[in-house]
Amino acid sequence: MEATVLAGYGAGLRSRLMESRVAALFAHVREHAENRPGIYRMLGPSDEVLYVGKSVRVRTRLLSYFRAEAHEKAAEIIAHAHRIAWEYTPSEFAALLYEFRLIKSQRPLYNVEHKRDRGHCFIHLTREPVPRLRVVGHASSESGDYYGPFHGRSAMSDVVRAVSDLLELRDCAADTPMRLADQGQLFPLKQEPLCMRGQLSRCLAPCAGGCTRAEYDARVAQARAFLEGTSDTPLTLLRERMALAARRLQFEYAAELRDRAERLELMRGWVVELSRMLKRLSFVYTVPGHGGDDRVYVVRRGSVRAELPAPVTHEQQQALEAKAREILERPEPETLGFRAHEAQEVMLIARWFRLHPEELNEGPYQPVGPFCFTRASR
Repeated sequence: MEATVLAGYGAGLRSRLMESRVAALFAHVREHAENRPGIYRMLGPSDEVLYVGKSVRVRTRLLSYFRAEAHEKAAEIIAHAHRIAWEYTPSEFAALLYEFRLIKSQRPLYNVEHKRDRGHCFIHLTREPVPRLRVVGHASSESGDYYGPFHGRSAMSDVVRAVSDLLELRDCAADTPMRLADQGQLFPLKQEPLCMRGQLSRCLAPCAGGCTRAEYDARVAQARAFLEGTSDTPLTLLRERMALAARRLQFEYAAELRDRAERLELMRGWVVELSRMLKRLSFVYTVPGHGGDDRVYVVRRGSVRAELPAPVTHEQQQALEAKAREILERPEPETLGFRAHEAQEVMLIARWFRLHPEELNEGPYQPVGPFCFTRASR
């Protein structure tokens, strides 16, 4: 009985302390926050970052947390917050970039956006001694190249399976021991492939000395070229098999191969569209800022490469043009494979201009060499 009373007293005390803390946070926000674009952080008892957010009107957004219903995520965040900090930015676009970079660097507990986009997936070409193709839900910190984003994880899994079979790439676990033919073993032994694909000659069997490193790397290069839209090798191989199956009257197998070919064609269409999108997302983007704090962003292939104050003098304009030329004319491989952080930023920038197409298609463009200036309408 006494323990129950003490437990109830402790719970009541914690509740009163939390209410007092939340009331103090509310008073602080109401007194000091302004309705300007910016980012904010919800901080825990040790100043650990619980959540990072952005808003065009920081004060209004923060005050909304205190009106959230008990079952809502905002109420849970504010219940655990011991301090709220915010910083103003010149514009919503600046806040978007700042929020993204903070989330990537600090990995707050309550942030799920930018960690995983459930509507998309990527094809990951791993960076291992003997690389593999696999489908992942998001571009993680794991090394390698990421191709995408694509819609439909199941369809992309079929594509990866087909490409791996056609080019005879391994799809076994990362810790599977590899034994390439040119590894120079002291006592070479005949070894059977460790998986059914190797035994059926659907894999080069690098685990059992079935190929040299150069032979395997050549197949990886063909896979990379296909994913970047510069080679049709897997499709060509698939069509040859389809024609052979038809000649042998294996019509069900031929129909199965036709379905695989259609999925590969669909993925190739996505690659072409992605390539076009990246070519469009290379320009100098001027964004009006709060209180005249205009900023200029040099964007190349969907990634912000530089941020500068908007020029106000002829000398500053010349300096901007020189910087933009240096970035946009620099030789750079036109690959569609991204590192993890690059893929996530490209998705972010592409989504911004998809939501604000008028800023890409309408504003006053000023051609400068091979690129353009565009000014945001806001």
